[in-house]
Amino acid sequence: MALPNSEFKNTKNYIDHETVARRIKSRLRLNEVFKYIFLAGLVFALLVLSTLIYDVVTKGGGWVNLDFLRNFPSRRAAQAGLYPALIGTLWLMMLIVPMVFIVGVGAAIYLEEYAPKNRVTSFIEVNISNLAGVPSIVFGLLGLTFFVRTAGFGNSVLTGALTLGLMSLPIVIVASQEALRSVKMELRHASLALGASKWQTTFNVVLPSALPGIITGIILAVSRAIGETAPLIMIGAATFISTTPNNIFSDFTALPIQIYNWTSRPQAEFQNLAAAGIIVLMTLLITMNSAAIYIRNKYTNRH
Repeated sequence: MALPNSEFKNTKNYIDHETVARRIKSRLRLNEVFKYIFLAGLVFALLVLSTLIYDVVTKGGGWVNLDFLRNFPSRRAAQAGLYPALIGTLWLMMLIVPMVFIVGVGAAIYLEEYAPKNRVTSFIEVNISNLAGVPSIVFGLLGLTFFVRTAGFGNSVLTGALTLGLMSLPIVIVASQEALRSVKMELRHASLALGASKWQTTFNVVLPSALPGIITGIILAVSRAIGETAPLIMIGAATFISTTPNNIFSDFTALPIQIYNWTSRPQAEFQNLAAAGIIVLMTLLITMNSAAIYIRNKYTNRH
């Protein structure tokens, strides 16, 4: 019920303008304080990151060359390289990507498009989200118990790919679900109205629209996986190997394991080699993350 003009004017007498102005000024001052606190946190993080990058580049920049990329590990630092580790990392990526795409995207499609919305589905989704935050060494223990000992795959490329793939699956499922949710319902309704089946609508309409977001999630998940050391140590990946994998059951090593091996050496030259390996791994990760950002931006611009 609206107040008469006379009563509305009388309510103005109850407003203490000085108190209001003082509180607004106090809130603005508090806002400025928190703004500078957050800015200081950002500057501190950037300084620490810049210091670490500078230290790595100054130590390992001079060691990164074609011979370093093509040579096999050696007890002599001047002749050592990371070719087997680089090839092993590429093998892992080639096995992880199709596995997480088929299993992860398939699970996301079922949960988002077909599964009934009830407590069981909600329970499954909550646990998938929780698995995305589980420490990587737990997946390493799982890989050691199931793939190495129970399944008998040994310390092979397949074991490493399955272990890292399991670690990446929760991230892929969550990212794929978000990408599927972003597709407008009008597109689904239009496809169904034209006589398409549920599967035809999902495969020909929903999935192509969500694919850029799905690919971005897969790239980010795989880039995290190939930078992990703890799971590979737990499953017994080789720290020194003079051959490259020729099938999925071959022994292997990877860039994080090779870097870990060099950092454990007391000689200063091997510390520099470890820094050079970090530069190579960091370049690979930055390339993959840049590809994810490019795909995301291109998808945003088109829509």
